[in-house]
Amino acid sequence: MYQSIKTFAEQFAYTPKIENKNNLKKFKRFVLIGMGGSGLPGKLLKTWKPEIPLVIHQNYGLPPLSESELKQSLIICCSHSGSTEEVLNGFDAARAKKLPLAVIATGKALLERAQKYNVPHVVIPQTGAQPRMSTGLMLQALVGLMSDTASLKELHTLVSALKPASYEKASTTLAQTLKNHVPIIYASEQNGVIALNWKIKFNETGKSPAFWHVLPELNHNEMTGFDHVPSTRALSQNFHFVFLEDATDHPRIHTRMRVTATLYKKRGFPCTVVRLKKSSRIHTIFAATILADWTAYHLAKIYGVNPQEVPMVEEFKKLIKR
Repeated sequence: MYQSIKTFAEQFAYTPKIENKNNLKKFKRFVLIGMGGSGLPGKLLKTWKPEIPLVIHQNYGLPPLSESELKQSLIICCSHSGSTEEVLNGFDAARAKKLPLAVIATGKALLERAQKYNVPHVVIPQTGAQPRMSTGLMLQALVGLMSDTASLKELHTLVSALKPASYEKASTTLAQTLKNHVPIIYASEQNGVIALNWKIKFNETGKSPAFWHVLPELNHNEMTGFDHVPSTRALSQNFHFVFLEDATDHPRIHTRMRVTATLYKKRGFPCTVVRLKKSSRIHTIFAATILADWTAYHLAKIYGVNPQEVPMVEEFKKLIKR
């Protein structure tokens, strides 16, 4: 895991090779079917370029779109392992309807289906990393299948722009600050996926409960749950709030973050502000991702757990096969 984080920027030297490319037409609308870390590249793309007509489906079957919308969309099935049952189910549903298909995988059943039916696909390199640590590879495969050469070119600049090692020192301090607390990550709506990504890293790498929400919505509901009285104090005594502050956020969001933190501190809750890097949008997104990776990694070390493996997920998969 340590090396995966330290060398993360090298993923952006990758150029996806599209197999069965002659069967790939150009589309203006897209659907990504992907679970967990395999769905994350689509969410990051929407955070980076929200104007892209991309629907992200994280369930069985197909998204609730009209037949006309589905036929006009490229259905991209992404499973890092190639064996995710929801994605395989989505592939089969799309093929049954004779919808345009593409695939992203490292191997196994999903890749076998793509090869059998001559579906355009990208074979992701097997690096031994977990899906959550392969977002750079999968995001480039995604924009490659979307024929978005401009985005692919910009992603390549991160090879030299991202400096993963430079974030480790700050992450060790943050990990110590979060020790024995449950992180709750807050961000603006435009950075909601970044907050979600932090939560995922704490869950999977740090083996810690973690939660997230966005402003301004949380000011209309969630924060009242922390206006505790003696009878409810024990329910929230271990929370630590992390505010992801972005210079590009609306000025009122900055005000709301500041006031929310003040109210929480008044009620005895620890709060930490993390200022996102001022840079290009995609650089900001991945810089924040790397900081989350390092922090979750060092939390795992503090707690004495394996940051790489996800044994509960594997146990769950075995149980649902019975």
